[in-house]
Amino acid sequence: MRSFSLLQEAIVPYIPTLIGQLTQKLLLVSKNPSKPHFNHYLFESLCLSVRITCKANPATVSSFEEALFPVFTEILQNDVQEFLPYVFQVMSLLLEIHSNTIPDSYMALFPHLLQPVLWERTGNIPPLVRLLQAYLEKGGVSIASNAADKIPGLLGVFQKLIASKANDHQGFYLLNSIIEHMPPEALTQYRKQIFILLFQRLQSSKTTKFIKSFLVFVNLYGVKYGAIALQEIFDDIQPKMFGMVLEKIVIPEVQKVSGSVEKKICAVGITKILTECPAMMDTDYTKLWTPLLQALIGLFELPEDDSIPDDEHFIDIEDTPGYQTAFSQLAFAGKKEHDPIGNAVGNPKIHLAQSLHKLSTACPGRVPSMISTSLNAEALQYLQGYLQAATETSLLYCIFVLTLV
Repeated sequence: MRSFSLLQEAIVPYIPTLIGQLTQKLLLVSKNPSKPHFNHYLFESLCLSVRITCKANPATVSSFEEALFPVFTEILQNDVQEFLPYVFQVMSLLLEIHSNTIPDSYMALFPHLLQPVLWERTGNIPPLVRLLQAYLEKGGVSIASNAADKIPGLLGVFQKLIASKANDHQGFYLLNSIIEHMPPEALTQYRKQIFILLFQRLQSSKTTKFIKSFLVFVNLYGVKYGAIALQEIFDDIQPKMFGMVLEKIVIPEVQKVSGSVEKKICAVGITKILTECPAMMDTDYTKLWTPLLQALIGLFELPEDDSIPDDEHFIDIEDTPGYQTAFSQLAFAGKKEHDPIGNAVGNPKIHLAQSLHKLSTACPGRVPSMISTSLNAEALQYLQGYLQAATETSLLYCIFVLTLV
């Protein structure tokens, strides 16, 4: 592994020979995986070979699949538990290199990845979630059209994961990928039940980790489907629930969200609620408009709230009796952080300023009045800075900001 890492592109001409030897060694040790450190570095070497070679020529990924899949198939069929988390990581790495298609060899395996027995082993959960995310990223449309009967199984995995305090964040990773990559019409019949399951978990076992993940999901849903759709699905479950979620969860808890991508998702989602949801301007929800804006500015400017209630300071022991294979992350199978919003929004503060300007144009006089009478002085000062930065000329700043003074 160290030789590969040092030589980098210099080993490319020798990869076909090396891979043949590595796969034979892998097949041999899979019969008796008694040397965990050796096994780990064997898989690291495979990942490094893939990365180095496919960086120079992504098309060579098919050659790796031809060499590795027969061995992986045997490992899966023989249920070599020590190797399954590694196999799923390498498969994720390979699939992520493909363009926006899923090869048939992967699709043939897809139903087997949803089998409950695989998800009973805690060591399988992180790499399996990542692998399913790769399937969704590369072929969410294909799954919706050619494997629609597997969507309930996919959501069943999500349901199992969010029921666990230890693995609920993995359930949200999967759910976020489903929302981001699958066609909206493929999920129409399932969306309400998804939210009901989340509310049941909130009522039965609310934790800080769950709330943070819930906030990211809710705002991603708003970004993907729109603020009106978000408001309607909440109120379809129970009248006025949208307001309750804003008042009891979003406004007081959004300061706990951590991570630059997660904060960006929440910022863009809240901006949509503020500026693209008519109910926020014309119903009982209007009273929440300024507190929500205040919370968003706090997300931008205040330190993260990393406090945890006293009753959450414990080690959660899952109901998984007996031996459990641990998950060991392969360093060279690492995944880049994914931003589902991407370049659509560069600077969320500027995006907020531009969106408020559009709303102010559509509702003359109302927005400046709401801001100037209810927003605290410090938040107002920050907002004026966003507005000023949002335009090269002073036109937007003059029209909007001066009405606040």
